[in-house]
Amino acid sequence: MKYKIVLRHSEEGYSVSVPGLPGCWSQGATEEEAIDNIRDAVREYMAAVDDLFPNDDIREIDIAV
Repeated sequence: MKYKIVLRHSEEGYSVSVPGLPGCWSQGATEEEAIDNIRDAVREYMAAVDDLFPNDDIREIDIAV
């Protein structure tokens, strides 16, 4: 799966968010660390979504852009 991210550089390092997943963000001292951290954050975000709907049929779809 691919997600667009927004990466911002500051004096403290990098912050990164996923516009398509409200509230999903992370940070890191380097660009590489921030991107690695957002990968983990997306996995945790998606696991939390699954937990919110334990009795529902949750599916994934592919969308070509």
